[in-house]
Amino acid sequence: MEPESGTSFSSPRNPSQFSWANLSRNLLLAYQSFGVVYGDLSTSPLYAYTSTFKGKLDDYENETAIFGAFSLIFWTLTLIPLLKYVFILLSADDNGEGGTFALYSLLCRHARFSLLPNQQAADEELSAYKYGPSSQFASDSLFKRFLEKHKSFRTVLLVLVLFGASMVIGDGILTPAISVLSAVSGLKRNTDKLTDGLLLLIACIILVGLFALQHCGTHRVAFMFAPVVIVWLISIFSIGLYNTIHWNPNIVVAFSPHYIIKFFSETGKEGWIALGGILLSITGTEAMFADLGHFTALSIRLAFATVTYPCLVVQYMGQAAYLSRNLSSIDNSFYDSIPGPVYWPVFVIATLAAIVGSQAVITATFSLVKQCHALGCFPRVKVVHTSKHIYGQIYIPEINWILMILTLAVTIGFQDTTWIGNAYGLACMTVMFITTWLTALVIVFVWQRNIILAAAFLLFFGFIDGVYLASAFIKVPQGGWVPLVLSFIFMTVMYVWHYGTRKKYNYDLHNKVSLKWLLGLGPSLGIVRVPGIGLIYSELATGVPAIFSHFVTNLPAFHKVLVFVCVKSVPVPYVSPEERFLIGRICPRSYRMYRCIVRYGYKDIQRDNGDFENLLIQSIAEFIQMEATEPQSSSESSSLDGRMAVISSRTFQSTATLIVSEAEDSGLSHSIQSSKSRTLQSLRSAYADENPQLRRRQVRFQLPPSPGMDPEVREELLDLIQAKEAGVAYIMGHSYVKARRSSSFLKKLVVDIGYSFLRKNCRGPSVALNIPHISLIEVGMIYYV
Repeated sequence: MEPESGTSFSSPRNPSQFSWANLSRNLLLAYQSFGVVYGDLSTSPLYAYTSTFKGKLDDYENETAIFGAFSLIFWTLTLIPLLKYVFILLSADDNGEGGTFALYSLLCRHARFSLLPNQQAADEELSAYKYGPSSQFASDSLFKRFLEKHKSFRTVLLVLVLFGASMVIGDGILTPAISVLSAVSGLKRNTDKLTDGLLLLIACIILVGLFALQHCGTHRVAFMFAPVVIVWLISIFSIGLYNTIHWNPNIVVAFSPHYIIKFFSETGKEGWIALGGILLSITGTEAMFADLGHFTALSIRLAFATVTYPCLVVQYMGQAAYLSRNLSSIDNSFYDSIPGPVYWPVFVIATLAAIVGSQAVITATFSLVKQCHALGCFPRVKVVHTSKHIYGQIYIPEINWILMILTLAVTIGFQDTTWIGNAYGLACMTVMFITTWLTALVIVFVWQRNIILAAAFLLFFGFIDGVYLASAFIKVPQGGWVPLVLSFIFMTVMYVWHYGTRKKYNYDLHNKVSLKWLLGLGPSLGIVRVPGIGLIYSELATGVPAIFSHFVTNLPAFHKVLVFVCVKSVPVPYVSPEERFLIGRICPRSYRMYRCIVRYGYKDIQRDNGDFENLLIQSIAEFIQMEATEPQSSSESSSLDGRMAVISSRTFQSTATLIVSEAEDSGLSHSIQSSKSRTLQSLRSAYADENPQLRRRQVRFQLPPSPGMDPEVREELLDLIQAKEAGVAYIMGHSYVKARRSSSFLKKLVVDIGYSFLRKNCRGPSVALNIPHISLIEVGMIYYV
């Protein structure tokens, strides 16, 4: 979804119409955000008070402690979700996207903090890259130069982001466990026959059903998400208001922070430890920022400030009023505070709201894993697009079943919402603490504000987050160790994959084929050039990969047209289709060697619609024509690896360098018809019949009648068309990465065991890039890094 902008409306002459259109759009988005953003946060009243008082505060269950706990919850909700997130953090978006990776992406673009190896100056020309204040006039401060100079800081920054991402994945495990278990615990009140074991079985059945339905996609049930959460919020608001009036109206005096002082003066160290339960009232806050890309900042602000925040405050106030008169109900405070006549309707809504909140977190986990992979920090996994209409809704089978197994293990292992709450609170607070530090850096380097302002932000909110985080760490023995273990495992996987990928890229970079050597071989490369196009895939954005020399030295023939393809991610959320292809030439024109860089943002979805080959041919043709009409100032031979040009799909329609016509979809494709071998024809035909979903769109290219076209350009375009008609082959390196013999034991452990294990058990690059297996040629190589 596009970020909120006035340019998306077409009537600037009428301010009233503009403002009304903008307001109505944001109101609609605010309504939709309830089902995605606030499901987790709105179910916190199910377990917040119980987790706070259970344990160290058993001896302090009195009215003063209850009033103090409510005052703490009120000011925590006010300072962190309302002030920090709604008023400050929602402005730190990256082209409308939020989350820890959005902050990291912003920092990498405005300062040299990135560890991604294959970045180019051409990436900085992307329209999304220039989002935010212009860095052209940014002061090159000593602080910035100091941080850019030290690679150790960039490594620490990446590890910090990966640790935060790992904790978010931990949220995806703990949220369903605590939400569903807390919801079904309401059955205890009116049904004495239900044992704890039976309640656990019911919770596990709901959890299995929740994960089993993920492959259907959230869009199939999304229409009911927002109404469920809205009805839930109205219900808890009404119950809270009733309890306040009926049980203890004096609870309103606890809005004063004076009661926080009284709380700590009475409870002392035990009160500080109990903050680990208080922070559960704000779990799910990070979703407001992380899910920003699906909505707008204004819509999320409207939904929270006008509905979610008042409903939660009144509910917590009413629950505290009830507990101040019914101290024995602390163990099941929420359900005991529900008036009898509305108990079962509220129980059903609570269960549905818990499922909605869990669903939103699981979906966000899928999105986060995909972003990690785009930044080279997670092994390749299968990504399924669950909606043809809603961009960005994905399902990752491997991650889904891992989450389900771990969620069931946590639920069965603990069987207690207090222990799960300790783990959950630590995970959420860690993410908020990391976000605070990243935001402080954004204030300095992206917003270009005074470092004193950033320090003030960091001291104020960092102190609040730090106090809660320290309290959560005290409960590590009582369940808090779970997110630490989970995050350590996930972060180890991420860092090992990132380390191995970076080492492999550096090996490719330092072992590139010399272009002077290629020039010495001549246009024929010392071998027979046969009809066809060879697409050589590599992670290199510059130079010729080492696998190419294996072909030239060991095979007697190679394709007449060679294209070195690099599919890479850039530190922006989305790359528009008009800017996706970067086309260039390698060696002089007679060599017929080109380079194509395909760029994706970290939230882009790489869909294969069977049209890649055709778009590539059109892009190269446009580049050839563009190069002829806009010659370089220097001679052709002076540049061994020529300039790159962005080729837009809009150019195809305006210039029409090639005439495109649909091929008849009967019998064999043109590439099969032109094959010399009848055996190859039958193999390709059988493969196409067995894999109809991978069938490529067949088109024919022709040159338009243009008498004024340069003869060399016409000849090159004809060679390109004929090569396409002869067929396309995909060449990839099948690599084995090993540590050098002189490497340390730790490096050998990471590369030879860790990275090799991940490579063998993740999806292959050819599958991830949707390359047809029948046309794939793999070249074995050993990388000693």
